[in-house]
Amino acid sequence: MSAQEGKGPSQASQLVALARERYDLVTSEDGRPYGVRKHGPNLAMPLRGKAGLRSQMARLFTDINEGAVASQSALADAMTVLEGMAAANDPVPVMLRVAGDAHQVVVDLGTADGRCVVATPEGWSLRDRSPVLFRRSGAMAVMPEPVQVRSSEGLALLRDLVNMDDEAFHQLVAWLVAAWIPHIPHPVLTFKGEQGTGKSKAAQTIVNLVDPSPAAKRSQPRDVKAWATQAFNSWALCLDNISTIPPWLSDTLCKAVTGDGIVDRALYTDDDVVVLTFRRVLAMTTIDAGALAGDLAERLLVLDLQLIDENRRRTEEELDDAFSEARPAILAALFDLLSAVLRELPSVRLERMPRMADFARVLAAVDQINGWGTLASYTTSSAEVAADALEGDPFGSAVVSLVEADGSWSGTAGMLLEHLPHPDTVHAKWPKDATRAGGQLKRLAPILRSVGITFDDAKRTPDRHRQRLYTLTATPDTRDARITASAASTVSAIRPDLGFPTDASRPVSVRSMSGQRPQAAVADAGPDAGSTSASASGTSSDLRGQRSPDAADTADAGKHAISGPHRLCVTCQEPMDPASGPEVTTHPCC
Repeated sequence: MSAQEGKGPSQASQLVALARERYDLVTSEDGRPYGVRKHGPNLAMPLRGKAGLRSQMARLFTDINEGAVASQSALADAMTVLEGMAAANDPVPVMLRVAGDAHQVVVDLGTADGRCVVATPEGWSLRDRSPVLFRRSGAMAVMPEPVQVRSSEGLALLRDLVNMDDEAFHQLVAWLVAAWIPHIPHPVLTFKGEQGTGKSKAAQTIVNLVDPSPAAKRSQPRDVKAWATQAFNSWALCLDNISTIPPWLSDTLCKAVTGDGIVDRALYTDDDVVVLTFRRVLAMTTIDAGALAGDLAERLLVLDLQLIDENRRRTEEELDDAFSEARPAILAALFDLLSAVLRELPSVRLERMPRMADFARVLAAVDQINGWGTLASYTTSSAEVAADALEGDPFGSAVVSLVEADGSWSGTAGMLLEHLPHPDTVHAKWPKDATRAGGQLKRLAPILRSVGITFDDAKRTPDRHRQRLYTLTATPDTRDARITASAASTVSAIRPDLGFPTDASRPVSVRSMSGQRPQAAVADAGPDAGSTSASASGTSSDLRGQRSPDAADTADAGKHAISGPHRLCVTCQEPMDPASGPEVTTHPCC
């Protein structure tokens, strides 16, 4: 017998044998190795970390070997072997808090024994063992077991905990139900209100219904890695007291809504990567939703909170006690509605699909079940949020004012930047050059469409520079809104006693263009004489943004209206510059 055989198996070998005897080794779809206890809860334990399989094996080794402690090198060697074994198996889905599809939703209660709630179109029930493999994180807390009550009673208890009107409350309930449907994008729930409206407490309450956490409210992350760490460990997150959102965070939040991934270099490697793919349920609190970035604005569900009267204000302790007592009944009512929504969704058909179409279908299902009007409220609110985002963006506001006044505009980004009146002070959102102006126009395009301005950048200038042409046109509804506002402005100049603003030179509000909360104010007091979209042509030096004339232009002795069809270049068949004389029949570059 050799000396090696006389010593028996090494510590690392013993650890590997113990792990294989008690755990199934799996790899998640993002490449992370886990161990799942055989004949135990359907919970995935990471191989590394304080709460992972490594620490469990160290404890087990000590119990079996009469107090002997495994060395760190033996533990490291054993984990390396176990990771290789896990990688040899096909990846499996490993979920966090919520899992399921259109037919079944499973919600992990976060208990040590792995209990869960399973909701189907037939109803919901408590299960001792989850049919889905879940993982846990330090950011999770235990969700209490739902206690069955009448749904109306449970929702009434929730209604007492939030200070908002019925319309907003109905949207909130629908959002809570959608938050447990993991395969659809969810809009970012945004609590808006002045100081003293209880935004932070309301957000904390709502997040702790969906995904209880010891840190339900988070501060704004400093970079993408910090955000990825937070999002990886929580199904629902709330960013508290957001005043402005930098572009990188706006893009990152949009990706979290839609479920896009983040790729990063793996630690201790040169070329290996780690892919974090997650769709998350997000909430935030803010005073001014208009300060939020435009692309994110289309993915918001903004709910206004009402100011709390002093005689109705409660202490934190009172609110926490009320929530703790009501939460089981509230959860039961929400799971009742979730099951009903799963039953109703297959029959839901929408005539028009908004941006968050899957969420809109959930709203429609809730409306059919409860007789509410959440879908109409959400559509109206989305238009108002888009208007808020434009009004908070000086460049976007200037573009809207230009197109609203002229009916249409066409030209390069550089021409647009020169044509727009610059703000009196330096503003971070004002583009510094034509390249940035073009990029900002593209980012604003969805919001511009939502307020009635079409955006087209398919054409280029016919000269050798081949610069991109941007064409912005107000839709007929938008033009009608401007005519109405023009008439109101004229009336206000004649009859100020009617209550209209007396400043007839102020441009129409973005809200009036989107059809929401119109304000009586325009640049032109007279009615429009028609609108014709103009195209730009010629060299880069003589290329100018053209606009359609209206009656006010005709009345201006210093200007002349452009009427009749555009003359075309005999060479390239692109429109000629209307300012050129009839003797000019071709572009200089042609």
